[in-house]
Amino acid sequence: MRVMPAAPSRAPSARRAWSIRPARPSWASWGGARSLAARTWSGHRLFIIVVIPAFLLRVDAELGYRWQAWFNDSFEYLQNTVRFTLDPTRASGYSVFLKILQPFHSFALVTILQHLMGLAVAVMIYALARHRYRAPAWLATLATVPVLYDGFEIQLEHLILSDIPLLFLLVLATTMLLWNPAGPSLRTCALVGLLLGIADCFRAVGLPLLAVFAVYMIIRRVSWRKVAATIVVCLVPVAAYAGVFDVEHGQFAMSDATGVFLYSRVMTFAECSKMHVPADELALCTTMPPDKRPIAQAYIWTTASPLDTFSPSKFSPVPNQLAENFAIRAIEAQPVGYAKAVFDDTWRVFRWKRVIFPNAPTYNEYLFGYRSLAIPAWDDANLGKYQSYAADYVHGNPLTQVVAPFATVIRVYQRYIWLPGTLYGLILLLGAGGIVLDWRRLGGEALLPWTISFALIFIPAATAEFDYRYVLPAVPFGCLAAVMAFSPGTAGGRLVRRLAGRRRGGAAGVSPEAAARPLVGVGPEAAVRPEAAGTSPVASAGSVPSRSVSFSGGISGGSGGISGGSGGISGGSGGISGGAGQPSAPAVGSGDDQGDLAADGT
Repeated sequence: MRVMPAAPSRAPSARRAWSIRPARPSWASWGGARSLAARTWSGHRLFIIVVIPAFLLRVDAELGYRWQAWFNDSFEYLQNTVRFTLDPTRASGYSVFLKILQPFHSFALVTILQHLMGLAVAVMIYALARHRYRAPAWLATLATVPVLYDGFEIQLEHLILSDIPLLFLLVLATTMLLWNPAGPSLRTCALVGLLLGIADCFRAVGLPLLAVFAVYMIIRRVSWRKVAATIVVCLVPVAAYAGVFDVEHGQFAMSDATGVFLYSRVMTFAECSKMHVPADELALCTTMPPDKRPIAQAYIWTTASPLDTFSPSKFSPVPNQLAENFAIRAIEAQPVGYAKAVFDDTWRVFRWKRVIFPNAPTYNEYLFGYRSLAIPAWDDANLGKYQSYAADYVHGNPLTQVVAPFATVIRVYQRYIWLPGTLYGLILLLGAGGIVLDWRRLGGEALLPWTISFALIFIPAATAEFDYRYVLPAVPFGCLAAVMAFSPGTAGGRLVRRLAGRRRGGAAGVSPEAAARPLVGVGPEAAVRPEAAGTSPVASAGSVPSRSVSFSGGISGGSGGISGGSGGISGGSGGISGGAGQPSAPAVGSGDDQGDLAADGT
């Protein structure tokens, strides 16, 4: 007779019983938090130590310049926020961001969030370098120093401008795409596309970067479905924005200024005598010799610009299209002049010292000053008791309150602590060198952040004009690319390890060939090179106990743990065995890049 098994108990399992308890004891929650804090401190103490002063500098900026700093464009963003319209001159995604925060009527909330975004960028760079590319703690931390400590970066976070949200979105998209060693999932690719589409609504540079991401994914042989998902999802917010813009301004576009800015770019060299200019574009010509002309921005914002002959505004579909056609003709007729103009503005990025550019008033707006920037007359809102859109947004006084001694500290700090352009250029060169070394893999994964970094400085130079605030978002990508290009598993990483092995071998009196061979021994204390000890591998192996011992790891560059890096302590070619008649144990996990980087101090 067959006996049926007993029915399973309906009593809750241990996991269910735990989950339905009213509450965990406070001591248990506190103990878990302490355990998590201890593990975090043990594994990332160096980065935490570096982040704390950077956080305090941002607190000082908030307390010294309450609660925001102003740039000319800030007032236009606020005007579009209060009126809730799309600006014809620039993408208005930042105005939408400000509109979401408007019910709080606080500039402090805006700038605090932007300071946190700057810190989050550093965290993402560090996490990606450590988790995904197994960089030593000191190197991953070093890559975050520019974004954490550059005085101009801190001031940019304190400005009412779109650059920091743009940087945060781009770094988040890059981190998500590169995080998984097995490659991004379809859902991740869709989210990356969404972030890029939102970034394009903050600044027009986002859409060209979609091409950078798509080409990189194709090079890395990501499936066509994932590439298509990235592109399609990216275009959704862009198309939605363009649709609203079409309703307001009568053109399906992101702005009515693309042609105007490109026109300003070519007017530093364009000569109508060398071009075939149609009659409807002749008004855009000038008789002033190129060497006597003002900077490119003057052909947009000054009343002397030929664009001001059009009505009702230069930022409308017809003048914008005529300006774009004129600019394309100038580039086709004078490609050398255009290349020189782009090169000069790109090269300006890499100068050691900052110079006053494009003019003193604009340059001073990138500094923590002695007093608040005045609210411009054109920001007059006529909104009852509020005399400007900035005042209406905050429901109070919009001027910056400069408070000593906090303001003095951050003002002096910014004057002396910042990343010179030449160092940024060397960081780019370092990353480029690692990419070239990894040519067999078409540059490897470092190609993505390096290309983003270069694109962020090249695109403004090619389409408008150089500006210092366009450089700051490019630096973190360059630092990340340099770390990735020399990470374990890359050609650059292997070169560094070979050079380090030769240096250690030379210091110990061992030949480079012997230094490159695996270490033999039972542990870190007993591990010796056969040649250095004067014994043969067999003799060394025979002196150990009769069990096989093998380590497929290396000594990490952190604070002293044994990690799973490549080429460290191993059991020779066949492991270590002892006793007569016992076969040698094979080395476990031998070869490059088999282990995970251990946390510091574990």
